[in-house]
Amino acid sequence: MREKIEQVIENLQHNGMKASFFETTDQAKNYILETIGNGKDVGIGGSMTIMDMKLHESIKDAGNQVHWHWLVSTPEERTEAVNKANRADVYLTSANAITLQGEVVNVDGNGNRVSAMIYGPKKVIIIGGINKICNDSFEAMDRLRKDASPPNAKRLNRKTPCVTTGECRDCNSPERICNVTTIIHKKPGCIGEMEIIIVGEELGY
Repeated sequence: MREKIEQVIENLQHNGMKASFFETTDQAKNYILETIGNGKDVGIGGSMTIMDMKLHESIKDAGNQVHWHWLVSTPEERTEAVNKANRADVYLTSANAITLQGEVVNVDGNGNRVSAMIYGPKKVIIIGGINKICNDSFEAMDRLRKDASPPNAKRLNRKTPCVTTGECRDCNSPERICNVTTIIHKKPGCIGEMEIIIVGEELGY
């Protein structure tokens, strides 16, 4: 695994993205807090990794304004949080898969998370546990179908076939959550800085 991590870091950097590796979530969390600093508008995209790390709480405690639609209740508040997150100084989210070639692969329901990752914020930070590392884009897509979408749909109590079968069947359910898939091959030109944080633990979906 160490060789794979080194290869991923090298190729992410080759693709124009800053990349760092930390053995533990605590180390990664401390680094991210130091990187963000204080007095920033911080947008967050849907991420169980960030929720489990309680990173949003620490960012707020450090004197930043957090915009995350998971933290509000009404449709109007969610829309406002998403819009503000997409224009934030820093956008923070996680990856569904990261390939050895240094590509970042994600699947999204509404598209707000993946859109903010590639356009809008001044800096984007993407977190991924070692369970997200895949050999190539084909394996990454397989991971999305089996390890990312089904458990997320189950967590959200969606009425989709994958909740029952445990694997995406490319359904037409109105409650489907895998509507937009993106592959970041190189750092998008409009993003000032994109940083990938890889953690030596299994995190999220």
